[in-house]
Amino acid sequence: MIHQWEASTMSGVETRSVSRDSLFLLANVRVEQQGDAMHRVRVRNLSDGGMMGEGPLTVQRGNRVEIELRNIGVITGSVAWVQDQRFGIAFDEEIDSQMARSASSASSQGESTNSSISKAHRAPPMPAATKLRKI
Repeated sequence: MIHQWEASTMSGVETRSVSRDSLFLLANVRVEQQGDAMHRVRVRNLSDGGMMGEGPLTVQRGNRVEIELRNIGVITGSVAWVQDQRFGIAFDEEIDSQMARSASSASSQGESTNSSISKAHRAPPMPAATKLRKI
């Protein structure tokens, strides 16, 4: 007898619309609701539209964040999900995630690189506090 989770993993079909790579990078994250404190986190997955981070950082779904990534600089986004010490961040604007993987410590291409990136995976705007439901 095959359980439902076994059947879904056996299919080998990727259900995400955006490709992402597993990697190990470090990033600095500042949570808007927590002032100027920067937190060092591990970046486990990175795509042009977001990332999965891991670390002893207290965040909640919907928190606004600034992430400082190697060769990219500071980008903004929203926490999309949280599970234990892992969390997902949807970037406000797409990045070139390959730049974060390159060995150089400074981008020689300048900031004009981001202007050609699609805006298809932009994070939605923060909803009004009156429209949030309590869990």
